[in-house]
Amino acid sequence: MPLDDTRYLKGGPVAARIIAEVRAAADSATAEGFRPKLVSITVGDVAAVDVYVRNQRAKAELGGIDFEERRFPAELTAGELEAAIHGMNADPRVTGIIIQRPVPPHIPIKAIQAAIHPLKDVEGMHPASIGNIVYNELDLAPCTAAASVELLKATGLDLKGLEVVMVGHSEIVGKPIAFLLMSEGATVTVCHHMTRSVAAHARRADALFVAVGKPRLIKADMVKPGAAVIDIGINAETLADGSTRIVGDVDTDSVKEVASWITPVPGGVGPVTVAILLRNTMVALNRQRALYRETYGTSERQFAAE
Repeated sequence: MPLDDTRYLKGGPVAARIIAEVRAAADSATAEGFRPKLVSITVGDVAAVDVYVRNQRAKAELGGIDFEERRFPAELTAGELEAAIHGMNADPRVTGIIIQRPVPPHIPIKAIQAAIHPLKDVEGMHPASIGNIVYNELDLAPCTAAASVELLKATGLDLKGLEVVMVGHSEIVGKPIAFLLMSEGATVTVCHHMTRSVAAHARRADALFVAVGKPRLIKADMVKPGAAVIDIGINAETLADGSTRIVGDVDTDSVKEVASWITPVPGGVGPVTVAILLRNTMVALNRQRALYRETYGTSERQFAAE
């Protein structure tokens, strides 16, 4: 199946649409004196992180959002990092805060993520942000989860009553996807490492999401003909010549002959995830502006996290 085959559910066009919407909103906010700004936090020197940061910066510029990278030494303590985050929470010029992963082992990532004020949690990973999804407050969902659902919507399938199977139940991908889809009226089954027969569940799915970190786990005989397959996995596969390539959790070569839509890896969920990060930034900005008006009766930025 050539890459221009319409069965490939590519992330680029979906991401471009979202970024264009973000640009319009950011330009409008900037004209009113509210220039959105993302701050990226990197702890230590990790080459792979630099690639992500460059991509985020480039897309933020396209979306009309300022982007600032703040690097900290690997020896930084968790307490020092939390103090720095609290300073950003209280800085009215900062709209959103991103924690680049991985962080050094001595940094507790969940505690650091919780230190970010929910109004500036553009990654959607604060416990309050994830908890809000249960109550159908969906506009600050974890970026990868929201991007995966956005790609399913791009198929044009009616999500009401759609039979969906989620393979993987992580706190920031699998579980949020399940709640996001239930809010759309889908019927969702979540499979995990104790599920007795993942294949039996997967074969009845109209839409199959996979995020388990196991290369080529899903084969053609595990997919319902005509299904939409959203592959969220990113795995490095070593080839016979010693080189590596990135593959997903789905055996694309076989599954593409069965599915009606399948996301490529790379080039599927990834580009949309960054676009959702930017969209979340504008959601955060609007929430902050509402708080300024409610608290101070003015549009002036006076927000400080409590």
